[in-house]
Amino acid sequence: MNRYSTNGEEGEILHNLLGLTDEEAIHNAEFEGFLTAEILFTENLTPKTKFTIKYICDIHRTALKELYSFAGHFRSVNVSKGGFVFPAGRFIPDNMRIFEEEILAHLPDHYAHQEELIKDIAKVHGELLFIHPFREGNGRTARILANLMARKQGYTGLNFRRVNFDEYIIAVQQVARKDYSRMEKIITYAF
Repeated sequence: MNRYSTNGEEGEILHNLLGLTDEEAIHNAEFEGFLTAEILFTENLTPKTKFTIKYICDIHRTALKELYSFAGHFRSVNVSKGGFVFPAGRFIPDNMRIFEEEILAHLPDHYAHQEELIKDIAKVHGELLFIHPFREGNGRTARILANLMARKQGYTGLNFRRVNFDEYIIAVQQVARKDYSRMEKIITYAF
């Protein structure tokens, strides 16, 4: 949580609407928000649900609206994590538009085979994590979306606790080269 380097400031406590300064309190508020978002979006999921940029922003907004003024909005700051630099903030709107046009818009309503669903979850998950469109909560938003993609097809959510974090990071970095093979293995393992 909050361990990005943002425009040169590593690990800052983000200003929040509740005035929280304790990391544990912020973590708990974020956890509660993401849990609420996952429940609400799962309850409203239908076979015709379309995954769009707006839908992703709505997940983020629902999860963090009580805590951050930037909830549901693309980041404008540049961020890096562990030495890995994510796309610059000024490119996020274009990157997300391309993500929607080239990937999200082509997702089918139904998958005949689990393998095809896994490939699409891996691609969507990896691209969303690589773009890193939000100031905070990207991984949690992406994991909720992955769960919703699986649930839409009648599967239970994915178990990301089983995933090795270092492998996860490498898989996200490979997405920069449009190589989804490691992310497909991770999604298969979490399925």
